[in-house]
Amino acid sequence: MDLGLKGRKAIVCASSRGLGRGCAIALADEGVDLVINGRNPEATNTTAEELRARGVAVTVVLGDVSDPAIQEELVSACPSPDILVNNNAGPPLRDFRELDREAILAGVTQNMATPIEMIQKVIDGMSDRGFGRIVNITSMSVYQPILGLDLSSGARAGLTSFLAGIARSVAGKNVTINNILPGKFDTDRINANFEFAARKSGKTIDEIRETQSKAIPAGRLGSPDEFGRTCAFLCSVHAGYFTGQNVKLDGGLFPSAF
Repeated sequence: MDLGLKGRKAIVCASSRGLGRGCAIALADEGVDLVINGRNPEATNTTAEELRARGVAVTVVLGDVSDPAIQEELVSACPSPDILVNNNAGPPLRDFRELDREAILAGVTQNMATPIEMIQKVIDGMSDRGFGRIVNITSMSVYQPILGLDLSSGARAGLTSFLAGIARSVAGKNVTINNILPGKFDTDRINANFEFAARKSGKTIDEIRETQSKAIPAGRLGSPDEFGRTCAFLCSVHAGYFTGQNVKLDGGLFPSAF
């Protein structure tokens, strides 16, 4: 299926690796020129070269997307984006009793304030041009609590509620805002979670991985590539009637009929 995106421009935040990288690759394969972002120069530049090999223009902005100066640099590099993919690292696994106010505010900044700030910078231009696709990478933990990721879950749930009305306010301008809620994907993030669980349980990382994979109806972890293809479809010309939605992408892990 031609997604109708060739020649479009996208900002993909935190896209040097993992799910953000999967989104950038899928968009590049559809002919989208990209501004990508990451904090690790080697990983980000390696990803940029892989994307350029797909025949699209790629600009790299190094730094933490929660930094207002980096946000400005991203928008300066792509002042009229057609697509914004919001992604950011979340707070590490931690007992909520260990969180002080500084840590709580940092988590809310990472996973709620930062994507809102990026949307503020691009949404009016998208509306004026009559096309915009905004995809936020949140988490299945918005629906299904994960003990130790309470701060991440709370901040992402706040983002979801914050944007629900905003999504509907711009739908008539052909601007959509949707969220993808990943379950267990084979990324650095989940490997860190496996290490945490192994230390707590006394089991090996491989044992933790096998147990958690078997608990997923699909019988495996998800891949960043299939995540990225879902993101690309939500950014496509075919998804204009799809807005304000939370797309659970979890191999059937969340046990719900609705």
